[in-house]
Amino acid sequence: MRGRGERLLQGTGGQVTARSAMRRMRGLRDPERARLVSGYFKTGKGQYGEGDRFLGMPVPVVRKVAREFASMPLAELAVLLQSPWHEERLLALLVLARSYERGDARERKAIYELYASHTRWINNWDLVDLSAPQIVGAHLLERRRTPLDRWARSSNVWERRIAVLATAAFIDAGDVTPTLRLARRLLDDPHDLIHKAVGWMLREAAKRNRPATERFLRAHQRRMPRTMLRYAIERFPAAARRKYLLGTA
Repeated sequence: MRGRGERLLQGTGGQVTARSAMRRMRGLRDPERARLVSGYFKTGKGQYGEGDRFLGMPVPVVRKVAREFASMPLAELAVLLQSPWHEERLLALLVLARSYERGDARERKAIYELYASHTRWINNWDLVDLSAPQIVGAHLLERRRTPLDRWARSSNVWERRIAVLATAAFIDAGDVTPTLRLARRLLDDPHDLIHKAVGWMLREAAKRNRPATERFLRAHQRRMPRTMLRYAIERFPAAARRKYLLGTA
């Protein structure tokens, strides 16, 4: 009998397919919530989520469905990840993240490669934030980080966010250097979503290595976008926040 890893990579029979997952998801759709969520995720013309479509399920519901389809093979997950529906792409990413955590070396490599080759469909901040640390960060933790540099230079805002959020895994492991390096590269990024992501990771870095993070902040406090800086110093004492915002820390 084939083991779980072989089923994950090569496929399985029954109902663990992209099509069956789509049927399950679309049976849970909530049009009214979908309308509200579409506004929240900025799907209007010229906005960062332009054209995205929502079924209207909250993340806990999608997580529950992900547990039902936890053994979906990679070929089917690749199909699901290309869905026009936001929550179905999220479902695929949640299954991939869970499978990566539980997989062996061969499975993890295949999951990372699938993720890295499908970034065009990982195209909103929640999709990135719920998958990049768990897959990209975890995979590169003991490997060369050159993919992060490539994504950080990308014209695609979501690839740049993937690069930044992936460093959460390094921070958790006690290494803030990759976060600070990418933060320096992205200081002049034009997109507010990158300012927020970098600021968030700097805030987390400060929890692990306050001296190194503060040296970075003092060096760049006058150049950093205000949103980035505010996110980074959010947990600092009020007096320290005032100094940073004035550029006098």
